[in-house]
Amino acid sequence: MTTRRELLTTLAACALAAPLASFAQQQPAKIARIGFLGSASGKTDTHYYRALVDGLREHGLVEGKNIAFEWRFAEGNYERLPALAQELVQLNVDIIVVNGMHAVRAAKKATATIPIVMAVVGADPVTNGFAAGLAHPDGNITGVCLSVTDVSAKQLELLRTLSPKWSRIAVLTSSANSFHTQVLDEFQAAAAILHVKVLAYEAHDSIAIDTAFAAMARAHAQAVVVAPDPFYRQQSRQLAELTKRYRLPSMLATRELVEAGGLMSYGQNYVEHFQRAAAYVDKILKGARPGDLPIELPTRFELVVNMDTAKALGIKIPNSILVRAERVIE
Repeated sequence: MTTRRELLTTLAACALAAPLASFAQQQPAKIARIGFLGSASGKTDTHYYRALVDGLREHGLVEGKNIAFEWRFAEGNYERLPALAQELVQLNVDIIVVNGMHAVRAAKKATATIPIVMAVVGADPVTNGFAAGLAHPDGNITGVCLSVTDVSAKQLELLRTLSPKWSRIAVLTSSANSFHTQVLDEFQAAAAILHVKVLAYEAHDSIAIDTAFAAMARAHAQAVVVAPDPFYRQQSRQLAELTKRYRLPSMLATRELVEAGGLMSYGQNYVEHFQRAAAYVDKILKGARPGDLPIELPTRFELVVNMDTAKALGIKIPNSILVRAERVIE
């Protein structure tokens, strides 16, 4: 009798456990919701966003399987960012990835608890109050930031390599981007050492860009530096056409503007930044605190040259530049 009773008890337990085990196996894995807040358009920088998605996939995070995206873009209108950030917070996303200084500022104001990962942010995160320090952010913000100081001096050096006689160089910035104040200051400091006169122009919309280039031509600028900005990337074709119309050699921040017809770019590879941002997202979803993850600064810069544009402008690119170029567009 005891043996029979034990057998019946065991069978009953197995019968009960089987459905429970089956139920547990059928439960879907938790879907992490990743919010994205971008200053630019969702249509122009698609290769950056693809780099983020591909980077997450390399860490086993696949859309529709264990992550879902909530994309929000300001389309170059920074005033929209606070409302878009609030939308992501109300959706209770697990992480917010940001692109642009104005985006991280809006996200920071919207939440002090949801982790924020910077992908491309052109501002000192410490002096701007985003983090207590680079090594230990001690808050809910971490990620990757741009570098300005070395870039401005190098851009000017490359322009002077094209023509040591150039002494009047225009710099195009936007009043809508507070980061550009630092860009202009750094460029003026580098120009003072080389006795180059900086002609500063401001443009925050397409009409103003046209006006600025016409003014550069009247002032006899010999080249133009375009500060890094999401809106300027959207206007890459307009900028390329204007530099050719006014025969102004251009120094740009990213390769995308060179691919559109600009002359040269020297700066960071934004695709790599988005890939690095994916690594931060993975660590945070695995339990890491953003305040304990050091903020990264770029260690590699790339030079891109458009030879077709150089020919159109009648400029001979020295071999000293070509041998250093990451990419030469023929």
